Amino acid sequence: MASIQTILTHPGSAHKDEFLTCSVLVALHQVIIIRREPTEENLADPSICVVDVGHVHQPEKNNFDHHQFPRESTPTCSLSLVLQHLGLYQDSKQFCAWLEPAEWLDCRGPTDTAKWLQVERRVINQLNSPIDVTLLHRFASVKELKPGNPLWEIMRMIGEDLLNYVTSLRKRLDFIDQQSEFWKIEGENEIYQVLFMPRTEPLPAEPSAGLVQYIESQTDKIPNTIGMIYPDRRGDGYGLSRYNDNPLLDFTQISKEADVHFAHARGFMAKTSAIDPERLRALMTSALG
Repeated sequence: MASIQTILTHPGSAHKDEFLTCSVLVALHQVIIIRREPTEENLADPSICVVDVGHVHQPEKNNFDHHQFPRESTPTCSLSLVLQHLGLYQDSKQFCAWLEPAEWLDCRGPTDTAKWLQVERRVINQLNSPIDVTLLHRFASVKELKPGNPLWEIMRMIGEDLLNYVTSLRKRLDFIDQQSEFWKIEGENEIYQVLFMPRTEPLPAEPSAGLVQYIESQTDKIPNTIGMIYPDRRGDGYGLSRYNDNPLLDFTQISKEADVHFAHARGFMAKTSAIDPERLRALMTSALG
């Protein structure tokens, strides 16, 4: 994005859309936030990023409003537009399950969003927390936020964490794609698959991170994938777990094996000291219910 000196968004009541959009922009540019209506001069000045107000979507001038879009267009909020401009929208939509509902809420309101989610209208309110209420209330009550202000700093942290999550998970998925492989596991009447992630050096702090998202990105693999094998971060062996909590795998069935030192009582995961691929396959096969 061109050099931004100021973020400008609308006054009055605040919503999750512009709050998160400003958080992302603050994390990137460390600048002041002003809450008022923009002038024509503001819209023409690319150093002023106008968010969720102004009825203009002009990325080249850093104007990101969506309210002028046709009523029945695909729900697209200001956060969507900024993430698109940053080249992060598709990854964000894939990795952040909350993003599409946030788009719907901002563009279509709670009643239509509840219908789209196939839940009762009251569920939308039940998902609100004091965190949502307080942050949006405090944001709505100010006209200006500068670096050093507690709310500004919280917004910076939210923006940083969101950007870091999306970009680091993309790197992680690319790494998994290079290193992992799908193994076939034979059941009585069907052949299933498990994702195997080998031990690498250096070992990630959380070796299982990103495996579920990687499987979900491989749409042709999803139907028959039932489990995952990944390095144990607390030992030299491997962790074994269900994918999508598939009940076909019950790891209590291998709890008495000499090289299995832990199997959860509910059967959804186990830990083994085994490192030989054939032994790991055998344990997964034995865990098939």
